[in-house]
Amino acid sequence: MSTTGNSKIKPRKPQMQGPFKLARSGFICLLIVFALMGNVTGVTGAAWQTKVDKWVMERASVSETSQAEFLVYLDEQADLSGAAGLRTKVGKGWYVYQRLTETADRSQGPVLEALEARGVEHRAYWIANMIWVRGNLEVVEMLARRPEVARLYANPMVEMRVPDSDLAGLYTKSEGVQWNIAHVNADDVWAMGFNGQGVVIGGQDTGYDWDHPGIINQYRGWDGSTADHNYNWHDAIHENDPNTPEGNPCGYDSQEPCDDNSHGTHTMGIMVGDDGVDEQIGMAPGAKWIGCRNMEQTRGTPQTYIECYQWFLAPTDLNDENPRPDLAPHIVNNSWSCPDYEGCTDPNVLLTVVENLRAAGILSVHSAGNDGSVCGSVNTPAAIYDVSLTVGNTDNNDLINSSSSRGPVTVDESGRLKPDVSAPGTNIYSSIPGGAYTVKSGTSMAAPHVAGLAALMISEQPQLAGQVDWLEKTILDNALPITTTQECGGTANQVPNNVYGWGRIDALNAVSNYHFFTYFPIMIHNP
Repeated sequence: MSTTGNSKIKPRKPQMQGPFKLARSGFICLLIVFALMGNVTGVTGAAWQTKVDKWVMERASVSETSQAEFLVYLDEQADLSGAAGLRTKVGKGWYVYQRLTETADRSQGPVLEALEARGVEHRAYWIANMIWVRGNLEVVEMLARRPEVARLYANPMVEMRVPDSDLAGLYTKSEGVQWNIAHVNADDVWAMGFNGQGVVIGGQDTGYDWDHPGIINQYRGWDGSTADHNYNWHDAIHENDPNTPEGNPCGYDSQEPCDDNSHGTHTMGIMVGDDGVDEQIGMAPGAKWIGCRNMEQTRGTPQTYIECYQWFLAPTDLNDENPRPDLAPHIVNNSWSCPDYEGCTDPNVLLTVVENLRAAGILSVHSAGNDGSVCGSVNTPAAIYDVSLTVGNTDNNDLINSSSSRGPVTVDESGRLKPDVSAPGTNIYSSIPGGAYTVKSGTSMAAPHVAGLAALMISEQPQLAGQVDWLEKTILDNALPITTTQECGGTANQVPNNVYGWGRIDALNAVSNYHFFTYFPIMIHNP
């Protein structure tokens, strides 16, 4: 695949410094410390504390040597408005990548120099203009006082929450097209000649058992005889993180796809799975997949999620170099959550990141969460965002699962309707590591159906690649409408509502009722 744009522009490679070390022969007066630091102006008195997440202050203030992990967002963020007028996904991708990296390279220098001079552990990112830092209270205050720093967000370790039914027994065989695939009419789209061919789906999860018979032939890094994991796999779980438990079966910074839990392999099977014999478990078996591990045995942090989002926008080789936005996926599935009760206290911590991914022409599909059946339980990043296509969990009778989270979104005071749409997520049969299969339930299983549907749509209408608004509109407009008597945000007995969204997806309707000439008249007449 040819590369367009300025291929010499690279993201700032993540910088890792040695463990944070400062002489601690005795208590050092903060006034003296900050006088010596220099070049820290613009925020005086206690005003700097308003820029720091409460969780960060609490962790860093426990003792003189206490440290906290946090994300330093700079005030300057890239203007990506020009991406909306670009016609191709590749064009959008290169444009967004260049704007983001230029902004980061220009503005992060002074902050990085201050961190490096003090031996503070950090890692720079560009998908949003931000830096991950591990430091003590002195470092927190030094950064918060800098005028170019907008906010210090918490970066706690978050354990994925799944319903009890995710612990279903092991199944060895269930031949043919699975009920959930037929229920949304995906097999009818295959009969039309469209099974996801030419489309790439990305997934960030607990990892993937890449050579599982059900998904190996769909892995972009496999040509039928040899594997090449460059640009097809990234591991955001790093060994030097003291929060990661020991004994992970995949190790850390894995150089090949590996699943340390089974959750990721199961979700990928729902998107693309087909062993070529009798296990037809996926929505879009003709699509290719690439993956990123964002959780360590179901535990992730905002930083690991962000690192995967960045890699999807511009995949790199296994040395994290030579980024290629032209190799970015069309769709990214996100079957995870970042709840506030685990420390993600600011609901907007991932907002800029997901907005920037969307600006690059990549659809971000997200599970609604499993905190139902109460209203307002769609309450975690990134499911709460308008730029995420959020999915609820239905059963084989199109009834919402009791655990499926409901809207409206209240944690950011938006009152936003969520989920956007629903899909089968109850008792879903799919792949797990070791060549086996099992049944799992949850919105984690529902979201991959929508990611696979988007792949079917792009394979039938390649002009949809990069046109995220129209992908979403078509999926929602052609869902099977379902009403509810549950009064969540005043949407009972109407469509859309805060239980089902616009309804349960229908692949045949979405593909059959899409009219390119209606949606893109300007592009037709002005190629």
